[in-house]
Amino acid sequence: MGLRVRFLSISAGWTALVTVALIAVPLALRDRLPDPIATHWGAAGAPDNSMPFSVALLFQAGLWVLLAGGAWSAALTSASLLRRRSSRMGLGALLGGAGLFFLGLQGVTLAANLDAPDWERAAELGWSTLLAVAGLLLGGWLGALAARPGPDDRPEPSAVRTRRLPLRPGQRAVWVSSVSSGALTVLGGSLLAVGLGLAVLALVGGGGVLWTTAAIMSFVGLLGATFSSVRVQITEEGVVVFYGPFRLPRRHIPLERVERAWTEERFPAGVGGWGVRGLPGAVTVMIRGGECLVVGYVSGGSLAVSIDDAENGAALLNTLVDRAATGPSAR
Repeated sequence: MGLRVRFLSISAGWTALVTVALIAVPLALRDRLPDPIATHWGAAGAPDNSMPFSVALLFQAGLWVLLAGGAWSAALTSASLLRRRSSRMGLGALLGGAGLFFLGLQGVTLAANLDAPDWERAAELGWSTLLAVAGLLLGGWLGALAARPGPDDRPEPSAVRTRRLPLRPGQRAVWVSSVSSGALTVLGGSLLAVGLGLAVLALVGGGGVLWTTAAIMSFVGLLGATFSSVRVQITEEGVVVFYGPFRLPRRHIPLERVERAWTEERFPAGVGGWGVRGLPGAVTVMIRGGECLVVGYVSGGSLAVSIDDAENGAALLNTLVDRAATGPSAR
């Protein structure tokens, strides 16, 4: 079975399974649910909005089908999309994460409405809302993992991209570059500030739902702020990647783990979005689309970072790798 046929067959089965569950489960519980049903809860934890049962049913299922259809269309219209491992894993993460997210969201909604006399007396939401977030993360990871097997049709790096930086014997050099996203910084900082504000309100007497909302928003805001900027440093000690305004966390790659370095043009749509995308051995740190520094490991994997002046960084890294391979006399 060809790669495209296999991917489309599995994703079609997953799409159908999630769609059937989103429709069949509410219908099976129809007699135990109010009409309309509660579909939104306020900061205090009480339901504050509703939808007719049939509209809520079609709304969630329709959103899922629309999203899955977009992933399908991308796979059908681009012959090269599925041959790139990073793009394939991005589509797998999208389908897996979104599917479990919608199922988790529906499960939380149905549980709150179950056996309620009317939507206004639906149960309050607490930590159970984390079920949908957990589904998003777990499904994204499993979807990317399922899509990983298969070829990785990458163009061979050109001579320019694998060039060396001339250095005299004993001469030392350091390359440092950074890039940041103003939008991610503002968004992450705003969500973090709102999350901390909700935590303060919860401390002074808010309901459990405030703690849940505060935890989710603080976590997402912290992630956004952390991966809103990246700094890469290349020295004779190897490659160090620093994340966020405080340069934490950090990742060190010794020279002996590096086979070569080159540059590639990569964009969020091709790697599954912004931030750290992929799985160990095939990771892209996507802050902005365009030129990326790609570090190829001796083990066969790679790390790509969207960074400015990537070509000179790759050239210096190749030179330092060559030096390390020839021993201390070349330093």
